[in-house]
Amino acid sequence: MLRGIADVDPALADAVLGADVVIGTSAGASAAAQITSGVPLDDLYDAQLRPETAEVEVVVDMETLFAALVGATEGATDAQDAARRVGALALSAKTVAPEVRMAAIDARLPTTSWPQRDLRITAVDAGTGALTVLGPTSGVPLRDAVAASAAVPGVWPPVAISGRPHVDGGVRSIANADLASGAQRVLVIHTVPEGAAAPGVALEDELTALAGSVVHVIRADAAAVAAFGSNPLSPSTRADSALAGRALGAAEAAAVARDWSADPSR
Repeated sequence: MLRGIADVDPALADAVLGADVVIGTSAGASAAAQITSGVPLDDLYDAQLRPETAEVEVVVDMETLFAALVGATEGATDAQDAARRVGALALSAKTVAPEVRMAAIDARLPTTSWPQRDLRITAVDAGTGALTVLGPTSGVPLRDAVAASAAVPGVWPPVAISGRPHVDGGVRSIANADLASGAQRVLVIHTVPEGAAAPGVALEDELTALAGSVVHVIRADAAAVAAFGSNPLSPSTRADSALAGRALGAAEAAAVARDWSADPSR
């Protein structure tokens, strides 16, 4: 989507890429680490189109998985308890070997060093359900932070952060947009289409924490959902998803430009 914005308005894309705060959750953690690495956006985008990949092929139906995750939260007393229940599911699941998963994460990252800027990567403590926000001063290696944030329960292995197992930041929220509270302008790139069920806190509920900010949300459209297919974790979806995202970004560029230049005080 960022590449599509650059097609229409390169200066706007540069402004968005230079945002004061970048927050990454789940697959967004990899994207956030990539776009703050200093590698040109064109190069990052082109890499998604190459057939060669170090990603791990897994067989999973996301609709079935989401249903299982939502089912695991039944009876939860609050959001953190719901996340803890999903964490318990993740801890009991059989997944690929951690070293296999980490090799794929390593191949995604242009650098192993945190950027000298405010990058926030989210993960969830599998034992307590509490949110953990990792950044350049956290003392946690970037690769571990990204792997933990993208540790989809039941698919990828939990990752130890400070000696505790952590799972996907999306268990708490697909976007964790409320972490941008206090920002003047916020762009949320959300991979779940409007109206679709997803585990964790709903984006609409999080947006209340952004009152006073100018917020623009780009949600996956029909073409993106079709590109994801029933198994968006499969490497085979990368190129089609990238193409769909580029088209969506171009279509949204004018609206993003309007909100990115808007005065939050008005």
